[in-house]
Amino acid sequence: MFFKNFKNIFLICFILTSCVYRNSSQMEGVEDFVLASNQINEGKTAILKMQGKKVDEFDKKLLKEKKEVIRDEDNLNIEIYHPKREDLISTIKTISSQNGFLVREKKIFLPHLGYIKVENLTIKEAREKIQKRYLDEIEDIEVFVSFKEKKTNKVEVAGLVNTQIWVDAKTRLFEVLIKASLPSSANLFKSYILRGSSFLPVDFYRLMKEGDMSQNIYIENKDKIYIADGYSSKVYVLGEVHKQGAINILDGKISLKEALAEAGGVSCIADKSFIQIFRANVQDPKIFLLNWKHVIELPSSSLNLIEGDIVLVGATIISDWNKFITQILPSISLFDSAYKGFKNMGIIINGP
Repeated sequence: MFFKNFKNIFLICFILTSCVYRNSSQMEGVEDFVLASNQINEGKTAILKMQGKKVDEFDKKLLKEKKEVIRDEDNLNIEIYHPKREDLISTIKTISSQNGFLVREKKIFLPHLGYIKVENLTIKEAREKIQKRYLDEIEDIEVFVSFKEKKTNKVEVAGLVNTQIWVDAKTRLFEVLIKASLPSSANLFKSYILRGSSFLPVDFYRLMKEGDMSQNIYIENKDKIYIADGYSSKVYVLGEVHKQGAINILDGKISLKEALAEAGGVSCIADKSFIQIFRANVQDPKIFLLNWKHVIELPSSSLNLIEGDIVLVGATIISDWNKFITQILPSISLFDSAYKGFKNMGIIINGP
């Protein structure tokens, strides 16, 4: 594996340190990088669109409270009032107090009426339906319906957290995530909710970290929630920094300032006028050229990196070649990610 990829590692090293890629006319400037950062600040949907991924529009119906409806295995209390039919009143009252009216195969069985379908009806709708049926047979009858026991609905939480959360028609996503006790290492950006076979376009980061209640959708029975771990998204900082390598990002983005800080800062021999950001994990791959002045003067929100970005801090001519090869060769896993990025950008033409 190592020798198979050596020529491509060599080529990357040559490209990164050659005079050809020091031609700033082939790169995007700080203005374009800031514009892209502003787009990233819009959140998960904007980032996914940058990456060329299909994103469904947020349906405001997801924020509409669902009515509590009757389902199979629910148990109902039913009582009736009639001025003369004490026999029927007593029979129904006895059934309700002892066992209740259990919904099976979408129906309940009522004395004098037989089977009545009640699944997916609210309590009010079920009462009206039962009363109408009784009124067809008996005048002046009044029906009262309530839940004796409601079958519990649940959602499954998997990934970094594995649990089941019991929910009802009024339960929202924020409440479920609180009950799931998410660890601080959870990658909220890559976490998602699945309803049936559809991914819902909900931004967990905006909900949990920014308190954006426009993302606080109502939960339904059998929803599935996946919580990604903190190692599932990375950016890479290479070149003249004290600790080059991969940096985990939890929120879909990380500022260039923070990434450089986590890499131990820029070394004293670095060419600070030559800081490249290779952004290959997007629909329109780009190479941005910044300098240290931009890093110092611009706010962090204007210097966003996203998953797969590769930051290269320039080195002096003396250390470019030998030192860069010495640093990059031991990390084959790091190379693989960088290699795929460069290949996407068309920098590497041959190879697997």
